[in-house]
Amino acid sequence: MSVGSKPDNILAYAREIFSNQPFTAFIGAELHSCGSDGVEIYLSIGETLKQQHGFVHGGVLSYMADNAVTFAGGIALGGDAVTSEFKINYLRPAQGSALVARARALHAGKRQSVCQCDVFVICQGVETLCAVAQGTVVAVNS
Repeated sequence: MSVGSKPDNILAYAREIFSNQPFTAFIGAELHSCGSDGVEIYLSIGETLKQQHGFVHGGVLSYMADNAVTFAGGIALGGDAVTSEFKINYLRPAQGSALVARARALHAGKRQSVCQCDVFVICQGVETLCAVAQGTVVAVNS
């Protein structure tokens, strides 16, 4: 799909792209929702995603934020996109049963979008903010 052409079903299009990401499949992330108002990615926390202190590895939190930012930016731009710049702040260690990343586009131009993401850890049904990120997403020419 080229930038500027909107798919008929954004969620179906996003899930197709999501399913073609080998690393995403490897860690077991799921695209829960996707639309013009934002993106939500979910990941169950297993032992293989933790570091030596028992916290979710920072790279996993970064993956969640980066992927959510890229999907939010791609939707805002109307097509395939990649992250060109990204920053994350880790607020607290993530310990719990799952992670959820929620991203939205703050601004979209013709070729780039600036997006923001909050990453929450879920522990005993309670969401706690553990990281925030911001990134610039650029359209990929088809």
